[in-house]
Amino acid sequence: MRVLKTGLSLAKIPLLSTRSVTSKKVLINSCRTCSSGIVPNERIRNIGISAHIDSGKTTLTERILYYTGRIAQIHEVKGKDGVGATMDSMELERQRGITIQSAATYTMWKNHNINIIDTPGHVDFTIEVERALRVLDGAVLVLCAVGGVQCQTMTVNRQMKRYNVPFLTFINKLDRMGSNPNRALQQMRTKLNHNAAFVSIPMGLESKMRGIIDLVEERSLYFEGTFGQNLRYDEIPADFRAEAADRRQELVECVANADEALGEMFLEEKVPTIADLKAAIRRATVQRLFTPVLVGTALKNKGVQPLLDAALDYLPNPTEVKNYAILNKVEDKESSKILMDPTRDATNPFVGLAFKLEAGRFGQLTYVRVYQGCLKKGEYIYNTRTSKKVRIQRLVRLHADQMEDVEEVYSGDICALFGVDCASGDTFTSKTNSDLSMNDQDKFSKGINRFTKEDPTFRVHFDTESRETIISGMGELHLEIYSQRMEREYNCPCEMGKPKVAFRETITSPVP
Repeated sequence: MRVLKTGLSLAKIPLLSTRSVTSKKVLINSCRTCSSGIVPNERIRNIGISAHIDSGKTTLTERILYYTGRIAQIHEVKGKDGVGATMDSMELERQRGITIQSAATYTMWKNHNINIIDTPGHVDFTIEVERALRVLDGAVLVLCAVGGVQCQTMTVNRQMKRYNVPFLTFINKLDRMGSNPNRALQQMRTKLNHNAAFVSIPMGLESKMRGIIDLVEERSLYFEGTFGQNLRYDEIPADFRAEAADRRQELVECVANADEALGEMFLEEKVPTIADLKAAIRRATVQRLFTPVLVGTALKNKGVQPLLDAALDYLPNPTEVKNYAILNKVEDKESSKILMDPTRDATNPFVGLAFKLEAGRFGQLTYVRVYQGCLKKGEYIYNTRTSKKVRIQRLVRLHADQMEDVEEVYSGDICALFGVDCASGDTFTSKTNSDLSMNDQDKFSKGINRFTKEDPTFRVHFDTESRETIISGMGELHLEIYSQRMEREYNCPCEMGKPKVAFRETITSPVP
């Protein structure tokens, strides 16, 4: 169950506590749009890519965008071409080769619309992962084949558990010296307590990796062409048949432990068909009872397309996740819950959540996940926290720092609004409220105001005794990045230093 705020007059209720997921079977291969031309819910996936630092999240996203035709050329995260990865749009990100802000994009794969959020791996920016997960329906957890489960992997795992987000695991960097996907899988079982099993295994490791074996379809895949864009399917090589048979049996057993229908077939010693196994993996994954594990190397262009297929096959669409809103005027918690209707039309009142803010070229950019109804350009919506009325002057869909203007968005979509005065975590509805008011401030106040709004872990206060502005955050890197952003984005250089302490003297005991 997920909770967000809605209604005529609402309290400051934190969005999302828990969430329940239905196990309704969905036809994945349907390629028809509905009569109105709107992409149906069954063909939408909202996914995030999360991992420990330097596990290859942004490189993986770059390959996904290339194979789906979203970008025409691959740029490396730490490349020497001076361009950097598409999703690392901030200049600081490209210089340091790290992701600082989560970036949103959308792409099409096999007639499905996939909204992707690439999140930072550094613990200082963990709030970016937190607020991305609260609006996503599924996720991809990336593990390094050498490092396996690391400290930030555990943090991300806890966040996924908190928001009940189903996920796939992608063991990346199989081309690295010392890669060991079997050890990574064992760590998932022991350290993270997941019922996990391979759905694909590699043919060779390190420099000898030739391709991967799909255990569900029982075939081998080779990635040919300059960037591995051409897929060639073949039989499983003789030297890998024994391992493939053992791993497939292990997969069936793990899924049978989590799924009742497959469990009955297993007990009756029936051999499941490919369709039976896929349907069982999907049901178990959506209910977070099983974690499919895929393998590959994003840098060497192997294993990315099967991951995209798995996202369509096994991760939930917006109808399979139940989202609830709470009316604050009703005292009884159960009766105050309203189930969001994910139908993609304009019949229901609009409800959306602002989950991320950033200053764009045309003012504040507000990322919004639509939970119900339709939002059209030129319409008025209401902020339930401030009771202010806002007009939607510009509505865009995002591809990193590039924008595409749209006229309307529907339930299940992720979009962005311009010129909306709000804070991260605000809920917008189509219910009537009061008018909007605006105010002006200087560069420094503007920057600090914006950073504290968009990042709850960044705090600022003024010390009247030492006459210093004190900023606090998750770590030194966190504060250093904000100081540099203040100079670059607001032309306001800041001097950083340790805070001064005002010492006082006092008489410790009475004396004559």
